[in-house]
Amino acid sequence: MATETLEKKDSTYGILTEEGIARLRQRVGVQYNKPTLPHNYEVSIDGLRHFANGYGDGNPLWCNPEYGQSTRWGGPIAPPSFLYTMGEQDAATLTPEAKALLKGDPLVGLGSYQAEMSFEWWRPQRLGDKLKRRSALVGVQVNENSSFGGRSVTETQGYIFRNQNDELIAIQRGSWIRVERHASKERKKEYDLPKPYSDEENERIDAAYEAEMLRGAETRYFEDVVVGEELQTMVRGPLKVSDLIVWHIGWGMQLTPPGAFREAWKIRKKVPGFYTRNALNVPDTAQRLHWEKDWANELGIPLPYDYGGLRETFLTNILTNWMGDDGWLWKMSCQHRKFVYLGDTYWIKGKVTGKTQEAGRNEVHLQVWVENHSGTVVSPGDAVVLLPSRDAPVDLPRPAEEDIDRMFAHEVAKLA
Repeated sequence: MATETLEKKDSTYGILTEEGIARLRQRVGVQYNKPTLPHNYEVSIDGLRHFANGYGDGNPLWCNPEYGQSTRWGGPIAPPSFLYTMGEQDAATLTPEAKALLKGDPLVGLGSYQAEMSFEWWRPQRLGDKLKRRSALVGVQVNENSSFGGRSVTETQGYIFRNQNDELIAIQRGSWIRVERHASKERKKEYDLPKPYSDEENERIDAAYEAEMLRGAETRYFEDVVVGEELQTMVRGPLKVSDLIVWHIGWGMQLTPPGAFREAWKIRKKVPGFYTRNALNVPDTAQRLHWEKDWANELGIPLPYDYGGLRETFLTNILTNWMGDDGWLWKMSCQHRKFVYLGDTYWIKGKVTGKTQEAGRNEVHLQVWVENHSGTVVSPGDAVVLLPSRDAPVDLPRPAEEDIDRMFAHEVAKLA
């Protein structure tokens, strides 16, 4: 196996060391380019449709050109988390010293589990837009007693997107927990696994699908929002492998470089450690723990599990359903606290926690969260939605800095 080869070369493989932490800290603030290409170079009707299909969103604002023309946007715009599929790499060419600093993973062999993701959106993504992205590690935190057991490291990455006109579109910040694999194996008893569904449970899920409503063209005004009101519960699931296939069609692979057969072979020649041997002794992507039970079990996980990006998209979905075409989702953050496994069901919920008028903005503050089929909150989050008043439409928010270099410097200084 590839991991066995690495272990022979490096006795620290899979072990959290002070040297590895120190090497990771040296990378903070160094802008880099991911080696993979974006799933979409350009916002297109097909790209929007495939993405919306992948998480079950029938909002015509995303992929119906005629409908979009009748809205304030004058045409289709992208769902908020379509960002995941976009962004040509935009960092400056690395110096030889920076290349050496970024070579390899200082924490190679450790598990990596998404913990938190936050976004700010400043401008819509429109048909024909081409986005550029800059990335950097912006924070490293050592946790002496993590929930996984023992020490762990939280690494936070920052990503800033701008369009072909050099207008800043959005920022995304993500944190991942890096932990020794044995720590996750020791948590088996904590897993909340899905069970067979009764006819009554399936009927409840179907009823929630039937009841789902889009606010759409019916404007939701700031004056009408009541603190404490609940958003309509939204259901997604039970999660099946076929759902993950459709999600990947719209989302891309994200972790595994794109391409199959010979194209995958060429990637494996460059990055052999990312391909481990399956039960037939055939090298396959390590990402398959999301759909292959045997590999998930080998890593100490009882069943394949979902992606944090999918849950984040569900949370944006309930918010855009609620706010309607004339609202704007400005900020959202969420944590991913537990696995959601194949066979489980997502219940997405929310409520209004406050409303305020700041700097001409009509802000509605909300709590949103995802529960699994057992009612356990697996991803709690917060959001800020901007709504029109009866006197004026929403003014889009602006970033702290309009220049990408200054904005990136601002963000690194704030989060490092």
